[in-house]
Amino acid sequence: MKKSIVQAAFAASMFVMAALPATAADNLKIGYVDPLSGGGAAAGQIGLNQLNFIAENVNAKGGVMGRQVEIIPYDNKLDPQVTLVQVQKAIDQGVRIIIQGNGSSVAAAVNDFVTKFNSRNPGKEVLHINHAAIDPSLTNDKCTYWHFAWDANVNIKVESMTNFMKANDAIKKVYLINQDYSFGHSVGGAAEEKLNAEGSGIEIVGKEFVPLQKVTDFSPYVAKIKASGADSVFTANWGNDLALLIKAAGDAGLDVNFYTFYAGLAGTPTAIKQAGLEDKVFQITEGVNNIDYKPMRDVVATYVAKYPDSPIYYPRLFNAMDMLFQAIEEAQSDDPVKFAPKLEGMKHVDFIDGKEGFMRPDDHQYFQTMYISGLGPLGPDQPYDEEGTGWGWKVANSVAVEDTIVPTTCKMERP
Repeated sequence: MKKSIVQAAFAASMFVMAALPATAADNLKIGYVDPLSGGGAAAGQIGLNQLNFIAENVNAKGGVMGRQVEIIPYDNKLDPQVTLVQVQKAIDQGVRIIIQGNGSSVAAAVNDFVTKFNSRNPGKEVLHINHAAIDPSLTNDKCTYWHFAWDANVNIKVESMTNFMKANDAIKKVYLINQDYSFGHSVGGAAEEKLNAEGSGIEIVGKEFVPLQKVTDFSPYVAKIKASGADSVFTANWGNDLALLIKAAGDAGLDVNFYTFYAGLAGTPTAIKQAGLEDKVFQITEGVNNIDYKPMRDVVATYVAKYPDSPIYYPRLFNAMDMLFQAIEEAQSDDPVKFAPKLEGMKHVDFIDGKEGFMRPDDHQYFQTMYISGLGPLGPDQPYDEEGTGWGWKVANSVAVEDTIVPTTCKMERP
């Protein structure tokens, strides 16, 4: 099997270093615009750690087109207006590739800005690599040519998770609690529709939206969940909004299963262990560190040696960077006008499991095998725990690529 650029770099970096670093002016500059302070800082720092790790190893092999990759961080504080200031700052510094993901409202603002900027500045076009914002509008009615999404969108994740839940006859009453912004509402609406489907046997007993990253005490919400008689909670909360919900559930002795999108983010595994919710919290992702795939585990071992408190949470960043570097190499240019067409329809051997994914040209949505995993005590052949808890993620179900494909309403305008 042909090695990817990133995989080859990891192998080579164990033996060689680049001969002489390029000057800063010659670097391939990639702007990382995500929260590095405030309530979303943990999620943002994880992404920055992974990008720096990827860049260091690719640079040790000689970089991309012989140029060193430079990751430039910009703290957007999870605020759309601050984000646009930071994106403009990045462009002024010569950045033409923007990586952003946390916060769908932020991603929408970036998309709108980049699309308008590109139409007004031919020859200076910028590309938006979205690694985590999954509001389905981003690859449907608000899709743009200059946006590529590597995380599965809400429709994909909700379909996969609710199918998993509906197959469990023990689930009868579900409480929905999500964050009060576009992403949270899209999740709540889609989950309600799927779980309420005729013949599911599931009743929605509560639906709640909480202010984004502003609630410090979730005990009132947990009291409502307890009073509803729910046996399960479906939530796409992330960051403090999930960790504090889990903590409050543990404090109140709430005996339910949690079905989540983001239980693996920093702080939440610790909260799950402290709450004693053994094998009761599930997440849907493109993979976890305990999947039995040796090339990935070798990289994880190197990564955790450098970042011991942070196992790889965004495998998709490895996919995105590898595909980006491949597209640039094939185009022999870092001009988005020239390399973006190389990404459309590109197939890729995924970092996490060695299975093939692909970038759909219709809407620039990446499709990959999805995994539902639960957190609990480690078992045989599960080397990686989370945050020193002694608990790790164990695969409960997998969804093949072909079963993740959902329709799109995107009517993309190409330059």
